[in-house]
Amino acid sequence: MENIYGFTHYSFFTEMSALAIKHNSFDLSLGLPDFDIDNRLKLFLKEAADLQCHQYEPLAGNPLLIKNIITYNAARINSIKLKENEVTIVPCATFALYTALKSILNQGDEVIVIQPSYYTYGPSIILNGGIPVYYDLDNDFVVNWEIFQKCISEKTKAIIINSPQNPTGTIWKQNDWSQLYDLIKNQEIYLISEEIYDTYCYDGLDHYSSFLHPELKNRTFCIFSFGKMFHTSGWKVSYLLAPESLTAKFRCHQQYISYSANTPAQYAIAKYLEVFDSSENRHIMQGKRDLFNEMIAYTHLEATKKAEGSVFQVVNFRSISKKMTDVEFSKWLTIEKKTACLPLSAFYNSRQNSDYIRFSFAKKDELIIQALEYLQKNL
Repeated sequence: MENIYGFTHYSFFTEMSALAIKHNSFDLSLGLPDFDIDNRLKLFLKEAADLQCHQYEPLAGNPLLIKNIITYNAARINSIKLKENEVTIVPCATFALYTALKSILNQGDEVIVIQPSYYTYGPSIILNGGIPVYYDLDNDFVVNWEIFQKCISEKTKAIIINSPQNPTGTIWKQNDWSQLYDLIKNQEIYLISEEIYDTYCYDGLDHYSSFLHPELKNRTFCIFSFGKMFHTSGWKVSYLLAPESLTAKFRCHQQYISYSANTPAQYAIAKYLEVFDSSENRHIMQGKRDLFNEMIAYTHLEATKKAEGSVFQVVNFRSISKKMTDVEFSKWLTIEKKTACLPLSAFYNSRQNSDYIRFSFAKKDELIIQALEYLQKNL
């Protein structure tokens, strides 16, 4: 992959975590939780094993899980009303992104990627014959619509959005979706909206899905992740919302790539959705975000904009070093100051430097406290 396509950013993710282990550092680099899952999920998984849930589920997914996804989304504050044929269970968000692109792209089609962004977007476009077109956010991490409009051409086939966004923690509001629609309403441009941190919106903000926009919905693949919701990424169960016409295209390709997702986990998640309280989840994670921000304020690192959502906080390090690149600073912080992070340039296609690093606060409170106390004393 690296040699053929020049996408080397995954190495940052593995390298920083490996450095943290090697130097016995506090690891806040990756979004992988270090705390246990809800015990009820374990019990439901055991129940699935006892019920002999070990063969393929239907292409669309476990019927009970689909039913409970519809019920769950209808009960949200920003309620999403769904039909059965608009929901598909998939192994993971990356699979959903790749297969959605495969469903719509022809050779040479352009796909707009808003940067900083997760490292899989560009390669997924290229592997499906498309051409990534990158739009870089300014330091406030908010879209400038006049500049964004210049990225749209007659070759534009799709736009990838991520909200709440990894790594910046920015949330798209209802007005953002409306502004986007005004720019693309006269073209056949699809939307791939990755909303995998939807349950993590803070300070009274509620998640507003692209699927709620009446016109955008008709051209949207909307991706959610139970791995992120329930801290079970290894279970490999996510779901896709799309209008029936796009669902049919998606499943046509899905049947030849994975067919279905983890059967016992689908059952366990279906049962757990019946008792899951997303407000409790959000409250716990907001507490971690607040703890991180309260403590980092007593260091020379500057969290200029508190994350609105997701499980990540972006921090400016320039008051400590004007000369180091963000990669050099991240390695220095991990090795010398015993706290692992990621450089923001790892979330860009071709940028070698930035003023920012990213921390994950999806960690035990003790780890956050230990890491930040160490930085307060030693940075």
